[in-house]
Amino acid sequence: MKLNQLTLVQAEEGLKEKKFSSLELTRACLARIKKVEKKINAFITISEEKALKEAEDADRFLEERKELKSKPLLGIPIGIKDIFVTEGIRTTAASKVLASYIPQYDATVVRKLKEAGAVIIGKANMDAWAHGASGENSDFGPSRNPWDLDYVPGGSSSGSAAAVAADECLAATGTDTGGSIRLPAAFCGLVGLKPTYGRVSRYGVIAMASSLDSPGCLTKTVFDQALMLQVFAGHDDYDATTPQISVPDYASFLGRPIAGLKVGLPKEYFGSGTTPEIKEALKKAIKKIEELGARPVGVSLPHTQYAVACYYITVSSEISSNLGRYDGIRYGFPRNRFSDEAKRRIMLGTYSLSAGYYDAFYLKAQKVRSLLKKDFEAAFAKVDVLIGPTSPTPPFKLGEKVADPLLMYLCDIFTCPINLSGLPSLSLPCGFSSKGLPLGMQIIGPQFSEGLLLRTAFAFEQATEWHHKKPKLYC
Repeated sequence: MKLNQLTLVQAEEGLKEKKFSSLELTRACLARIKKVEKKINAFITISEEKALKEAEDADRFLEERKELKSKPLLGIPIGIKDIFVTEGIRTTAASKVLASYIPQYDATVVRKLKEAGAVIIGKANMDAWAHGASGENSDFGPSRNPWDLDYVPGGSSSGSAAAVAADECLAATGTDTGGSIRLPAAFCGLVGLKPTYGRVSRYGVIAMASSLDSPGCLTKTVFDQALMLQVFAGHDDYDATTPQISVPDYASFLGRPIAGLKVGLPKEYFGSGTTPEIKEALKKAIKKIEELGARPVGVSLPHTQYAVACYYITVSSEISSNLGRYDGIRYGFPRNRFSDEAKRRIMLGTYSLSAGYYDAFYLKAQKVRSLLKKDFEAAFAKVDVLIGPTSPTPPFKLGEKVADPLLMYLCDIFTCPINLSGLPSLSLPCGFSSKGLPLGMQIIGPQFSEGLLLRTAFAFEQATEWHHKKPKLYC
C-alpha cells in the first residue's frame, strides 16, 4: 500500500514506529495531488511549501521522542475545506468575492488540528459559500467524483470528499448545514459525521446559516472519524453555542457490541422517493445489523415531508443576513461577483424576512422546525438510534440537476431534518449502485450521542467490506 493510501490510524502507527517519516508521507500526498488534481479539481489552494515545513517540524518532534499523547495527528497531511479561515493561507469559500482573501488568524478547528500536529496540505474546493449539494456551484470549477469523473462527489464539502477518496490527503475537514458532510461521504464511499450542533466550534468558519452550521470531517474509516472528533470537539470561549459538556474518549466506544440496541427505521425514509437501489442496499445493511444483535423497530417522522421547505426558508433567511457583510468595502471584491446560486438564496431569504411575509414564511418555518424536533424526540423515546439512507438517489452526473434548483434541493430531504433538530448523524458506505458508485447509510442519534453512533457504525463497518473498496482512478 502506498503511503498516501493509509488511514489515519495506520499513518499514526507507522510514524511512531519510524517505518516512514512525515516528510515522506506528505511528499506522497503532494505527488498524488500533482498526478490527479487536474481531473479531480479537489483543491483550490495547495500549501506545498508550508506543508513540507510542517512535516519537517513533525519529524524533528518525533526524533526527539517528546510526549505524543497531545499530538495524535502529528505529521499527518489533512485537507481543509476552504470555508475554514487559515492564517497566512488564502481562504475563498470558493467564491470570487474572496478570491484574494488571506486571513490573519486560524479557525478553532484549524488551530486544534495544528496543536494535534497535523500537516495542512491545502484548501479543498466546495460549493461557493457552501451553497449546494453537488460541488457544481464553485466559482473555481466543480470537483469530480474519483469513482467516476463524470459524476458529482456531492456537496458542499465536495473537494474534501474527492481529495480523501482519491488519496490526496488522509482526511479532510467539512461543514454540514443540511447534509454537506454526509452527502459527499455517501457519494464518495467515505465516513462523514455531522456532530451535534455546538459540539464543534464554528469560530473561524465562514458562516452559511448560523443556527445550522456544524463543522466536522470526512475520513476513510470510523476509527479515523473517532480520532478526528476527539481533536475537534469541546467548548470554545469564542463560540457561545459550544456547551460546557465534557468530551468523552470516542475511541473507547469502538468495539463494543451492539446486541440489544433498538434501531428505528423511519417509514418516511423508505417511501416512493427513495430509489430501489438505495432501498435494497439499506435492506441488506439492516439485515447485517440485525445479525449483530440489534433489533429493528418501525418508527414514524411524520413531518419529514415539510423538512426541505422549512430548511430552505430558514437557511436562505440566515444566508441573506450573513452575506450582507460582503460589501466590497472592508474586504473582498464587490457584490457583483456573487454567483447565481448566492443571489438566488439572498433574494429568497430577503423576501422571507421582509415586512408582510415574515409571518407567512420564516415564522411558519420555525414552527415546522419545532415539530420536526418533536418527531425525533418521540422516536428516541422508543429507540436508541435511527437508520436510513443518506441520499434518496445514487450519485448523479455532472450537469444533471444544475439547471433545476428545486430538484437539487431535494437531495437534502433525509439530511436537513437532522440539522434543523441539532442532532448528530453519521454516514458510512453500505453498498454500490449498478454503475459501481458508492451508496451511503446514515445513523442518527439523540444530542451528544456521537459515541453511540461511532459504536454502531464501527460494528457494521467491521462486519462488512465496503470500507476496503477503492476507486480505480486512472488519470
